[in-house]
Amino acid sequence: MKPVSIAAFTEEMQVFGRKIKHLCSLYSLDFRHNNRRMKKKITIQDIAATANVSKSTVSRVLNGNTPVAESKKKAVLEAIEQLDFQPNIFARGLAGGRSMTIGIMTQNIGSAFYDRIMNGITSGFSGSEYTPIIVDGQWTSELEENAIQTLLGRQVDGLILVGGTTSSVFLKQVQQKKPLVICAREVPDLMDYCIYVDNFQGAYEVTKYLIKAGHTEIAHISGIKAHEDSIKRCDGYKQALIDNGIEPNDNLIVEGSFSGQSGLLAMESLLMRGVSFSAVFACNDEMAQGARLALHRRNIRVPEDMSLVGFDDSPGSPYMTPPLTTMRQPAVEMGQKAALEIMNILADSDYNTLENTVVGSELVIRESVLNIR
Repeated sequence: MKPVSIAAFTEEMQVFGRKIKHLCSLYSLDFRHNNRRMKKKITIQDIAATANVSKSTVSRVLNGNTPVAESKKKAVLEAIEQLDFQPNIFARGLAGGRSMTIGIMTQNIGSAFYDRIMNGITSGFSGSEYTPIIVDGQWTSELEENAIQTLLGRQVDGLILVGGTTSSVFLKQVQQKKPLVICAREVPDLMDYCIYVDNFQGAYEVTKYLIKAGHTEIAHISGIKAHEDSIKRCDGYKQALIDNGIEPNDNLIVEGSFSGQSGLLAMESLLMRGVSFSAVFACNDEMAQGARLALHRRNIRVPEDMSLVGFDDSPGSPYMTPPLTTMRQPAVEMGQKAALEIMNILADSDYNTLENTVVGSELVIRESVLNIR
């Protein structure tokens, strides 16, 4: 390698530097110039000077909690628009002792039913100053408790818990720390803070519909055994049988876990037991979809050979083959109500009992049940 003198090296570096400077000028990358052009952070003082009002007047307009003369309010709003001011909502919340965030724990992000509830919650907060922080409990008590503790650590102002299996003892402890609304779940010790459908009555009605269609041997794919919704729906199913002179058969009841895969496995288990049945009530639509696949793989036709019903009315249920008869839960409306109620609690410390917490369900009749009378 040919040695290079210090003078030659210096000259080469100077040439290189001039080339870089030229390129920077071509692409507006002169950092000193850009620094001068960097947007100045707008403060309340800037707005006050532009609007020719005091800083306290600007604060009152921003907070919206004290009357301001219309002329001054107009001047402040025009100054805000002119200066392109973006208020720091988080900082304002902290100044008032709040984070302006609401913790939301849902189950199985991607699940049709729970995602519809989440759509309702987010639309319920639309137009408010609250921002939801969302975590997934994944139907596991330990994960749910960890997720709730994470939200509490984030200093959220309140909590909305969607579904879940967390114990009522733990939830009562949480409720003593933060305002709490529970959606799509019945917790016996916290019923005043729960928004839910009447799961017993809904299951009773859908089972009675099968009986009226001539079915007397009706299987049931339940949800998680210890879950309140599963218990109430299974009880409603059994009571409808008893009220119509049919003895419930434990061999026709199989536990699932609310997932499509568990519905498939539960149906396989039922078919392998060798017990006769002509209809199946799945505890939710996802399990009904899994059950439908298991029947398809065995060339068992729905509804010609087997009638099938679900619970929830998930978005995909009208497009199953055949379209699924099911009990509809108003998921979006439940989410919207949950958002409204948590904001009501935060706005009024005396607002400690929710209104109209039981929402109605509706039997949606499609094409998955055969009348065999």
